[in-house]
Amino acid sequence: MSPALHTSALKSLPLLARGKVRDNYAVGDDRILMVASDRISAFDVIMGEPIPGKGELLTRLSLFWFDLLGPKGHGICPIHLTGEDPESVVSDDEKPLVRGRSMLVKRLKPIPVEAVVRGYLAGSGWKEYQQSRHICGVPLPEGLQNASKLPAPIYTPAAKAAVGEHDENITFEQTVAMIGPELAAQIRDTAIRLYQTAADYAATKGVIIADTKFEFGLDKDGTLVLMDEVLTPDSSRYWPAESYAEGRNPPSFDKQYLRDWLESAQVDGRPWNKTAPAPRLPREVIEQTAAKYQEALKRLLG
Repeated sequence: MSPALHTSALKSLPLLARGKVRDNYAVGDDRILMVASDRISAFDVIMGEPIPGKGELLTRLSLFWFDLLGPKGHGICPIHLTGEDPESVVSDDEKPLVRGRSMLVKRLKPIPVEAVVRGYLAGSGWKEYQQSRHICGVPLPEGLQNASKLPAPIYTPAAKAAVGEHDENITFEQTVAMIGPELAAQIRDTAIRLYQTAADYAATKGVIIADTKFEFGLDKDGTLVLMDEVLTPDSSRYWPAESYAEGRNPPSFDKQYLRDWLESAQVDGRPWNKTAPAPRLPREVIEQTAAKYQEALKRLLG
């Protein structure tokens, strides 16, 4: 495993933007080199300490899902990968910095909607259901519990926020107002199909995908393209099937362990208020978080 990378600093390409995890570099005017760092965020705050191996793991999992869901696999929708080697666009001395943690992708027009699909009741969805029996305007039946499997997967979009700000849950009708009825419906239907196909595969590996989020963009011809990361522990809630029980939160192979630790963490003797700066992560929390991510990879890919 290469040394942990909190922030990349390539000199051979111009930096476009830094996200919560990825550093994006321009390759001409039609491509982007996405470098997955080992940064981790929780409650939309980036932690100061990296999680060793995380960037390579996220990249490996994303590439697996792109292959399974995209044109090479189930052919659900086009994907943003160019098929070119990311190392081919950086200088020789920078190749080790991008190796295993990068994707060379098409530059797209991002759609400012996070396509969230839920197959189970958990997290903010469970909280909203308790208050209104709805999630993002979607009505649900009475009598569901925490971690209940939903009658069918539901689409509960969110409006993308800037780094450091919270994404906002919105209704499907709000996405129609933002991007139009045809595109909104296409994203909804595509996201649900992607989720169901992935959930069916994961089930064969003893893994439940409780929920996930997808991101899409449009190419120059206006075609909808799946982009960014896909079905990683950063963007999904993974549960071990053998530990699942309705009514309680199962242990998960994602950043939930970190979130749970942060809920009781203190800064300057006071409970952390979920704004930057984040508390320093102890070695045990870093190692346990890394182990959760590795377990997801091991189960899904073998």
